[in-house]
Amino acid sequence: MYAIVETGGKQYRVEEGTVLKVERVPFAEGTGFSIDRVLLVAKEEGVTVGSPFVEGVQVRATVLSHGKADKVYIFHYRRKKNYRRFRGHRQPFSEIRIESIAL
Repeated sequence: MYAIVETGGKQYRVEEGTVLKVERVPFAEGTGFSIDRVLLVAKEEGVTVGSPFVEGVQVRATVLSHGKADKVYIFHYRRKKNYRRFRGHRQPFSEIRIESIAL
């Protein structure tokens, strides 16, 4: 059985035991939480598609760790105008493990 969930503005295909890096969630490390924005659930009997979300389905997850992604460099430049801007960004993320898909 698998599900497609939405968190942090992105969609992920998850099964029990899946470990994901998602946008930072506001929970402490080791804390369990549920994702109720489930778009699709596929099981042996068939596929259930929500409009927009499947009612009564929750995906339980546990926060494993928080961190920051690798640095991305942004460089703006205009030729002949002596204009240069150099900036870096590190996106915060949370690593989560999917515990169960509760119907």
